[in-house]
Amino acid sequence: MRLISFSDRTGTRIGLLAGDEIVDLRAAAPQLPTEMCAFLAAGEPARAVARAALAAGGPRLPRADVHLESPLLRPPKILAVGLNYRDHVEETGRELPAFPVIFNKQSTSAHPPYDPFHMPRASHSVDYEGELACVVGRRCRHVPAARATEVIAGYSICNDVSVRDWQLRTPTLTMGKSFDTHCPLGPAIVTADELGDPHDLELRTWVNGELRQHSSTRHLIFDCFHLIEHLSTAFTLEPGDVISTGTPGGVGIARNPPLLLSVGDVVKITIDGIGSIENGVIEEPESTVRS
Repeated sequence: MRLISFSDRTGTRIGLLAGDEIVDLRAAAPQLPTEMCAFLAAGEPARAVARAALAAGGPRLPRADVHLESPLLRPPKILAVGLNYRDHVEETGRELPAFPVIFNKQSTSAHPPYDPFHMPRASHSVDYEGELACVVGRRCRHVPAARATEVIAGYSICNDVSVRDWQLRTPTLTMGKSFDTHCPLGPAIVTADELGDPHDLELRTWVNGELRQHSSTRHLIFDCFHLIEHLSTAFTLEPGDVISTGTPGGVGIARNPPLLLSVGDVVKITIDGIGSIENGVIEEPESTVRS
């Protein structure tokens, strides 16, 4: 299944993406939660009801008539991984990490898959990072890699938008990674049973139609299952937590000269089996100034 969150004139809720159509789960299965984290927490019984709704072929909404939101409007946690592809490590001049390099993106950075993200008023050093995102489906702790598939709901695409000068000011990275709108996600959470092997997927990033990144998730240094094991050693993972698994080589800051984003640019990221997200870059609007 391809789980989505979407909005129309009647509100925001969850559904299933089926080609150019949407299965509105509020209409097709009103007993289900209408918010994604709650749906994931409801476990396999809820997923079985959703699968039955998809198979039933009932009324559907045209995709063009709804607005796709981030599949997770407010993820409990967004956990990101740095330096997780060898070619990206090499382009940064760093050494291969012995352990995963983990940082947080604040949950308020989550952003729809096709909406423009902001060039912040505080900096114009904005970069793209196309990544595979793994979405947790069960509350869990101390999960061995061999059992990680039991707690993964599915996979999505993330653009780990990075404000490079803010990122490099401190070793924690969080400030430069967490600006509002700087975590486009989507277009859907593709369930593990539909996607197949998450570690054999082609990933591509284009800026204004120019291919900037092209790799495969088979080149991850620490794969999704080992990341689950590593993270759950320290803290509880919860339904809806997002683990963005790192970006391959080709980021703008590593170019000579650096090739960072400008207002008007368009970033498109595709991952085989999941689809594409595409976001323009706009100036941060005045409406963000509030007290």
